[in-house]
Amino acid sequence: MKSDLPLEIQRFKQIREENNFTQTEFAEILNIKNSTSDIERGKTKLSGQVVMMLLKIFEVNPLWLYGESFQKKLDVHHINSMPKVISVDESNSRENMLLVNQKAAAGYPQNIGDAEWYHQLPAFEMPIPQFRNASYRGFQVEGDSMEPNFHSEDWVLGKSVESLQQAANHKVYVFVLQDSVLVKKLHKHPNSHKISLISTNSYYPPYEVQDSEVQEIWEVTSKLTFSINENSENSMLKKLEQSMEELKTQLNSIKTS
Repeated sequence: MKSDLPLEIQRFKQIREENNFTQTEFAEILNIKNSTSDIERGKTKLSGQVVMMLLKIFEVNPLWLYGESFQKKLDVHHINSMPKVISVDESNSRENMLLVNQKAAAGYPQNIGDAEWYHQLPAFEMPIPQFRNASYRGFQVEGDSMEPNFHSEDWVLGKSVESLQQAANHKVYVFVLQDSVLVKKLHKHPNSHKISLISTNSYYPPYEVQDSEVQEIWEVTSKLTFSINENSENSMLKKLEQSMEELKTQLNSIKTS
């Protein structure tokens, strides 16, 4: 026998049963007093607050709930992280690469949608095949948290990533958060809306943020460095030379004792 209850009530009950909640448990999750029994019997209408909670917690499409759509779920946590503003050449045919130095990075998150603000940034075309067919941006590294891979004042060149879902664990990205711009390795937590931003310098602990705090993501594909004499090979050589000198000193002290 077909139920004479409104469709939204039938589907409300369907969501509860699909998730194996009792009426009391479901009420607690949705912040409803006592239980959902009055709603499921049609005595109480669904409030806007309950519909919002169904969307927020279970990603239930309100239009589906009321029979206006066949799409049952909405991905409310899919955050578009494509660049808000781009720069093009004089012919408007090719996209320029903008460079964000350390000083500009301090104001980048607050001006992320202000096209006029970007005019102060250096912009140029990179005539290399690897930098075509995508949006790229250069960011200057600040501090030593990503050593030995990246040194302070190095430049990383990043390719725009549409969303966190398309970003891969353990790769290095530039993360534009709501209050900062960071170069870090990514670690996504399964079944969570939090991510960890990892430094390659073990002195710095992981930095945990909500995925909703991420405004833009740029996958680091290359770098420009001005620390030629500070590369890891030379550093290892210096350490080896230092160890040899210490060993010589110890041997000489033994001979003279």
